[in-house]
Amino acid sequence: MPAKSKAQQKAAGAALAAKRGEIKKSELKGASKSMEKSMSAGELKELASTKRKGKPEHASKSD
Repeated sequence: MPAKSKAQQKAAGAALAAKRGEIKKSELKGASKSMEKSMSAGELKELASTKRKGKPEHASKSD
């Protein structure tokens, strides 16, 4: 499942870094914190590796 926005992609990247131990889990906030707890490393990698071209900064609420 590709990321729907740049913000979602950034959050997934931060969560993946925490899951790998590259940053402290206590540094996570908001969406990245819940993503780290609820998603596998593979799912996070897939979201974080989505191409950014053409993505909005934030996804609309209706998506």
